[in-house]
Amino acid sequence: MRPTSFLLLGGAITAPALLPAALSSPAIAAPGGTVTITIPRLSVAEYHKPYVAVWLEPVGGGAPRTLAVWYDLKKRGNDPGTKWLADLRAWWRKAGRSMAMPADGVSGATRAPGQYTIPLPADVKPGQYTLNVEAARETGGRELVSVPLAAGARASGKTELGAITSSAR
Repeated sequence: MRPTSFLLLGGAITAPALLPAALSSPAIAAPGGTVTITIPRLSVAEYHKPYVAVWLEPVGGGAPRTLAVWYDLKKRGNDPGTKWLADLRAWWRKAGRSMAMPADGVSGATRAPGQYTIPLPADVKPGQYTLNVEAARETGGRELVSVPLAAGARASGKTELGAITSSAR
């Protein structure tokens, strides 16, 4: 983070520039924990950044909670970016079709290959949850990775997703 200066009553105060948590790459300690998602670099002729949905589901059943949806926010016109959200099939059936996009604190732009950390909400009720991460890519594949929400839980995708790590409460 780079320092940003603010002048306050004639004095200077330096504070770190704040980045949205979904864009930061190092693990950040959050009250509810964090999820780290890796989007692998693929060597294909035509690469498009994947659409990604991240959500929690209670193990015993219940309403899912969407943590992040990364899609083409800028695409407008006859085929807006939201048109292709249905390609995230599992998320779309469970939560996506009932959401209005863009959703505050949830929606974001597609991401390039790399590691991304998302803070888990601190207000998640105690219980057992499954963390789901789904990715779909134009002229590519589709993949869903599920991992129990527990400290140190790990899973890995085979093509569209890399390592998924949870550091829950």
